[in-house]
Amino acid sequence: MLVVLITKIGNTMSMAATFSPEPIFSFIEMANTISELHQSHAFLLKSGLFRNPFAASRLLTKATTLPTSSSVDTLSYALSIFTHIEEPNSYTYNTIIRAYSTSSFPQLSLIIFLKMLNAVHKVFPDKYTFTFIVKACATIGNAKQGEQVHGLVTKIGLEEDVYVYNTLIHMYAKCGCFGVSRGMIDGLVEDDVIAWNGLLSVFAERGLFELARELFDEMPVKNVESWNFMVSGYVNVGLVDEARKVFDEMLVKDVVSWNVMITGYTKADRFAEVLALFEDMLRAKVKPDNCTLVNVLSACAGVGSLSQGKWIHAYIERNGIEVHDFLATALVDMYCKCGCIEKALEVFIGTSRKDISTWNAMIAGLSNHGYLDDALKTFDELIADGIKPNEVTFVSVLSTCSQGGLLSEGRRIFDLMISEYRIQPTLVHYGCMVDLLGRFGLLEEAEELLSRLPVKEAPAIWESLLSASRSHNDVELAERIATKLLELDPHDSAGYVQLSNVLASMGRWDDVREVRRKMRSEGVTKEPGCSMIEVDGVVHEFLAGEGIIL
Repeated sequence: MLVVLITKIGNTMSMAATFSPEPIFSFIEMANTISELHQSHAFLLKSGLFRNPFAASRLLTKATTLPTSSSVDTLSYALSIFTHIEEPNSYTYNTIIRAYSTSSFPQLSLIIFLKMLNAVHKVFPDKYTFTFIVKACATIGNAKQGEQVHGLVTKIGLEEDVYVYNTLIHMYAKCGCFGVSRGMIDGLVEDDVIAWNGLLSVFAERGLFELARELFDEMPVKNVESWNFMVSGYVNVGLVDEARKVFDEMLVKDVVSWNVMITGYTKADRFAEVLALFEDMLRAKVKPDNCTLVNVLSACAGVGSLSQGKWIHAYIERNGIEVHDFLATALVDMYCKCGCIEKALEVFIGTSRKDISTWNAMIAGLSNHGYLDDALKTFDELIADGIKPNEVTFVSVLSTCSQGGLLSEGRRIFDLMISEYRIQPTLVHYGCMVDLLGRFGLLEEAEELLSRLPVKEAPAIWESLLSASRSHNDVELAERIATKLLELDPHDSAGYVQLSNVLASMGRWDDVREVRRKMRSEGVTKEPGCSMIEVDGVVHEFLAGEGIIL
C-alpha cells in the first residue's frame, strides 16, 4: 500500500529538490517497519529531498522510534541515514546519540559525540546532548568518561541546568561514586525531589537498603515515586514483608504502588495475599491496569480459584479492556490451570493478537489435560502462522510426544528444534526425549543422547534412564548408570540403594554386600520411609522402623 501511495506522489509532484517535502512526511510517519521506511528513504533520495535537512532529520527520527528501534538492524540503518546527511545539525546529532545511549552499544554514542565536537561545520552540544551522553556514561558504568563529560558541562556553563545536573547525579551513582552523587545532592540550592529519587532508585536497585533508608528518611520532600522506589527495592530481592511495611506506611498510593506490591506477592507464590491486596485496591478505588490483572490472574491460577478468575475475566469485559499478548496469556493459563480448558480455548481463539507466550500456554494446557492431538495441531498452526517457537514451546510439545508415546513425531520435533530453529536443547528437552526413548526400550539411543551432557549436569535424567533400563532388564546399562550416579555423589544414600538393587537383580550378592559395607564405612544411612495419616483432624507422621511422631 505504501509503495503505491509513494508512487502516486512521485507521479503528481515535481521531482525537484525545491518542492515542499510535506506530502512525504505523512508516509514516513505511517511506516512501522524498516522495509516500509526504506520506501520513503528511496523516494527522498530519488527526488533529491534527502538533501533537505528537515526531511532527512524526519527520516532519522522515525528510524530511531520504530517498534524495533532497539534492534541491531534498525540501529545500523539509523546510523547509515545519519552518516549520509551532509551537514548534520544539533537535532540530528542528538537524535542518533539518544538512540545509542539507551541501546546495547552506548559507547557508540560517545564516538558520535566526539565527531560532533570535531565537526568541520561547527555544531555545538546543548543540554539535550549532555543529558543523553551522561546517560550513556551511566549505562557503560565508566566514571572517568563521566567526569570528562562533567568537566565539559561545567566549561560550557550548563551545570546549572536542572536536567543535566540530575542526570550527572544519577550517572555518578550508577558508576558507584555514591559520595560524589550524595555531595551533589547536598549542594542543591533548592530541594529537587527528582534528584533525590534518582539516587534513591540506584540504592534500591542495587539492594543497598541501609543507604536507601537513610537517604529516604533524610529526603526533605517525598512523592509517591519515592515510596515506590523503596517498595520495589525490597520486592526485587524477595524481601516481601519489608516491602509491605513500607507500602502500609504510604498515605498516597498510585497504581504503580499497588502493582509493585502485588507483583512481589506473585513472585513469592503468596497467592492468597495477592487476591486480598487486589480487593483492597478495588476498595481504595484505584483502577487496576493490565499489569495488575496479569498478576491477579496468575494468583487465581496458583490457588486454582476458577470463580475468582472468572470474576476478573468479567471485570475485563465490563471495562472494555482489550485482551491480547500478556493479558490473553494470563487468561488462557488461568483457565487451563483451573481445569476449564473450554474457556481457555474460547479466549485463545477470540484473541487476534497472540504472542508466543499465549501459544505456549494453550499448547501446555491442552497437553496437561490429555488433549495430545489438539496440542500438536495447535503447534502446527503456530508454525503455519509464521510464529517462531521458543524453548518453552518445544518443552510442551516434546512432553506431549512423551505422554502419548509418539516416537517418530518426538524425533522429528527434536530435530526441528535444533536444525530449523537453532535452539540448543536444555536439560528439560533431553529429559523428554530420554523418557520417550525409554518407553520404547531404545536405551542405547537414549544413552547416546545423554552422553552429550556431563552426568553432574543431569542426574535426574540419568536416573530416569536407569529406571527404564531396569524395566527393560538391561542390567549392564543399569549398573553403568548407577555407578556413575554413585561417583557423582558418594554421600547420597539413593546411589548406593540403586546400585545395590541392580546388583541384586543380577544375583551378584557378594557385590551387594560390598556396596553395603562401603555405605557403612562412608557413614551413609538410608533415609527412612515416611507415612502420614490424619486422625480426628490431626496429621500424624510415621517413620519406618520408628514409632509415631507427635
